[in-house]
Amino acid sequence: MYEQHPARLVRTVTGPLAPERVGGPVLAHEHLALDLAHGGDPTAVLGARHRQAVTAELAALREEFGLSLVVELTCRGMGRDVRALARVAQESGVAVVAGTGWYYERFHPPETAGAGVGELTGELVREIEDGIGGTGVVPGVIGEAGSHDDAPGAAEVRTLTAAAHAARATGLSVATHAQLGRGGPAQLELLTGAGLAPHRVSIGHQDLLDDPGVHRELAAAGAYVAFDTVGKESYRSDESRLKLLLALLDAGHADRTLLSCDISRHGYLTSEGGTGYGHLFRSFLPRLRAAGADDDLIDLLTRRNPLRFLTGGRDVPGSTDATRTHQDGEL
Repeated sequence: MYEQHPARLVRTVTGPLAPERVGGPVLAHEHLALDLAHGGDPTAVLGARHRQAVTAELAALREEFGLSLVVELTCRGMGRDVRALARVAQESGVAVVAGTGWYYERFHPPETAGAGVGELTGELVREIEDGIGGTGVVPGVIGEAGSHDDAPGAAEVRTLTAAAHAARATGLSVATHAQLGRGGPAQLELLTGAGLAPHRVSIGHQDLLDDPGVHRELAAAGAYVAFDTVGKESYRSDESRLKLLLALLDAGHADRTLLSCDISRHGYLTSEGGTGYGHLFRSFLPRLRAAGADDDLIDLLTRRNPLRFLTGGRDVPGSTDATRTHQDGEL
C-alpha cells in the first residue's frame, strides 16, 4: 500500500536542515518537554518551569562540545509540547527534531483503544504532512514508539504497525521504547514484517539489557542499537554500559550504534544536581576514548549514525571511512 521515500533533509521544529550542516554531535534520544505524571510518577516532568534550565544546558553544550542537534522523542500521550521545543531550539541555538507516534500501552490516549491500524496510520501521516496540532511544526521521526514486555501487547501491535506503515508512507524512521531493553527482537520483527527496512529502525534502551547476543542480533539484522540511557546509574552502571558497548563495537557494529542520555525527569537536570544532557560528553565518551576510541569513531557514533538514521541511510560527509569501527584493533 505504501512506498518507501527516504528523507533527504532532517525535519526540525524550526524547519528543514541539510545533514551536511550538522557539524557537531547529535543526542539521539532525549526529552526537553514532557509530562508522564499521569502514569503515576510526578517527578517525570519537564514543564514550563524547567524550560530555562533545559535551554541553558543545551546552549552550554553547544558552546563546549558543539552540540548541533537533539532528537526529542516525546510523542503522543507523553505531554508533547512542540511550541516549547521550538522556543528551546531558537533560544539555545541547537536544532531539535520532534517525534510522533505512541508510547507503550500504559500511556496510550483513550482514542487509540477503538482505532484500527489504518486509522492510526492515517493520523500519523496527516500529522507528519500537515504539522502537529495546528502549530505548523512537523515531526522528523516516529518515536518513541513503545512496548513493555518481551512481545508487544495487542494495542502495541496496532500502534507499532501503524508506525511502520506511516514511516513507509512518509520517509521517516522509527525509534522504539523497549521497556528496560526487553522485546527488541519482537519489535524489529513486527516493524520489518510490516514492510519497514531495518535500517529505518532504532531499538531503544538496549544498554539496559545485559545481553550482547541480542545487541549483535539486532545490529546484524540492520537495525540501530540505541545505548540511550547513559548516566542512569540507578538502572545500570556506566561501567557495565561501556563493557556492553565495547562488545558491540568489537563485533563490528559501530555503524549501527546510537548514544544518548534520555533525560526524562527534572531531577536529571544539572540545575537540580543531576547528570544532565552533557553526561555523555563529559563522562562517558572520555571513558570510551580511554578504551581506544579515536575521533573518527566518536564522530560516527555521535553524528554520522544518528543523521543516517534520521534520513533513511543517506551518507553524511566528513567520514574518513564510513564502515570503520575502531583504530588499529584497539577496541
